[in-house]
Amino acid sequence: MSRRCELTGKGPMTGNNVSHAKNRTRRRFLPNLNDVTLQSEILGRGVKLRISAAALRTVDHRGGLDAFMAKSKDEELSANALKVKKEIAKAQAANA
Repeated sequence: MSRRCELTGKGPMTGNNVSHAKNRTRRRFLPNLNDVTLQSEILGRGVKLRISAAALRTVDHRGGLDAFMAKSKDEELSANALKVKKEIAKAQAANA
């Protein structure tokens, strides 16, 4: 399981630990990933994803999983999230 957000593609970054004496050693900054189940109104079920806390706030801001997936780019999404996006689009087309 990679340390990458399934919705935004956010992954580990690198930088330095800097001591009081300005000694620098390399370190990694890992994203704050959480296992969550997001509810899709169109599909009528929950979707389990591993996303960052920032992505969870963005999903809430955009009005839920369905609205987030409609605006998201395919390159940023994981294979699992891309499959969910296509299911949502197919269900929306059937309801319209």
